[in-house]
Amino acid sequence: MRWWPSSLRARITLWFAVVLGVPLVAFAAVSYVVFDRTLLARTDHFMGDALSAFARELANERRLASSNAMAAQTTVYEVRFRQLQVVLADSAGTLLAASPVEADAESQAAGIEPLDPARVLATATRPDADGESRTMDEPGGAYRVHARTVQLAGEPVSLIGIAPLHDIDEVLARVRGAFLVAIPLLLTAAAAGGFFVARRSLAPVSAMGAQAAAITDANLHERLPVVTPNDELGGLATVINSLLDRLERAFAQQRRFMADASHELRTPTAILATEAQVTLSRDHRSEGEYRESVAVMQGAAGRLTRIVDDLFLLARADAGYLVARHRDLYLDEVVHNATRAIRPVAEHRSVRVELLPVMDAPFHGDGDLLGRLLLNLLDNAIKFSVGSGTVSVELVARADGGVPRYEIRVVDDGPGIPADLQERVFERFFRGDPARGRVEPTETSGAGLGLAISRRIAEAHGGTLALVSSRPGRTEFCLTLPSPEVPLAHESAGGARG
Repeated sequence: MRWWPSSLRARITLWFAVVLGVPLVAFAAVSYVVFDRTLLARTDHFMGDALSAFARELANERRLASSNAMAAQTTVYEVRFRQLQVVLADSAGTLLAASPVEADAESQAAGIEPLDPARVLATATRPDADGESRTMDEPGGAYRVHARTVQLAGEPVSLIGIAPLHDIDEVLARVRGAFLVAIPLLLTAAAAGGFFVARRSLAPVSAMGAQAAAITDANLHERLPVVTPNDELGGLATVINSLLDRLERAFAQQRRFMADASHELRTPTAILATEAQVTLSRDHRSEGEYRESVAVMQGAAGRLTRIVDDLFLLARADAGYLVARHRDLYLDEVVHNATRAIRPVAEHRSVRVELLPVMDAPFHGDGDLLGRLLLNLLDNAIKFSVGSGTVSVELVARADGGVPRYEIRVVDDGPGIPADLQERVFERFFRGDPARGRVEPTETSGAGLGLAISRRIAEAHGGTLALVSSRPGRTEFCLTLPSPEVPLAHESAGGARG
């Protein structure tokens, strides 16, 4: 709508005026109608009382007069009312008598002439006009006419009262004038008050907008001013500041991620470049030297490939494209396979992998991704286990709170993770204490991306991965997955079960 103002301040001002103006105009219109009808009712009441008194005097005078006409003429001269003209007519509509009008000075000054009785006889002497009051608009002004029929010496006589409405018109004109002056003034005051209130109320919004426009990635530490923390605008500023806190943490994490990724990618690429230069620096080398050089480059290329694959997997997960090929399986088989696959790595490190008794655990998910998740957890536990240590794996089913779930717990007896670093173990490229760093790469080891990938795989299956506790001698990770309500058939796992 083109007429609707685009400024919020202008819209609030307009709403103030509309919200006050519509009820005010409605109140003025209703009040004006009530005034008009009240004044007419008072006039009708006055005319009824006056005609009743006139009728009593007319009846008394008829006892002394020889005819109705003589009684009427005598009564109209003896009984007079201010601002009321009395007209009498017989049943044939013939004028019997009419009293002169006692007009006041204001009526005379306004040039208001008494209504000619003959002009109202045709209307007031109709049968349906008996006992009614009506308004007649004449060039000289409006008049109120009240007619009734009285019995005089056994004959019906029409008794008509005529009162000018000049005084009522003046009162109504004054009321209209007062409304025409007061309503615009009140609307102007409402608009001014609305503009003032809107300006005062939206001043913090303007300040927040200016401050927000000045915040960039270079000064994400700045925050919006919170002038009144207990109202809605203060709450909005607090929410935006919380958003800025999260953005600042995300930017810092992203910068750290890029720096770590660059560092991790630089090492294998530098090895590849250096080894190639060294190999090509001499014209002739033996086959063994070439094989040794190619083996070094193969190891560096393999590490580079694992890092790139992990980064690609995380990028797809962040974009919501981590597609899990769900199928019916048994988690206990996945645990058995992962434990069996990691044992050679554990034996090389003199670490024993202990698989506690597990139960049948039907599940619907991606066995490859879940296997990768468990291998990451087991590899991480083996790396940080003390020589001749033990890594235990447990699969249990629980239903605390009426919600069935599976829990896979991986526990190692390593030195533990410092308390100030436990919240960061799932960050990408996080390595923790250098003293706890990798001694040598393994088949599953990457660049500090394993736990981050594992958490995203758990989330893709509707589960969670958490560090339950960590202290010297015991570090425990727990993978929680939703349990299906209806168990799978034994054959649905496919193949023989060990």
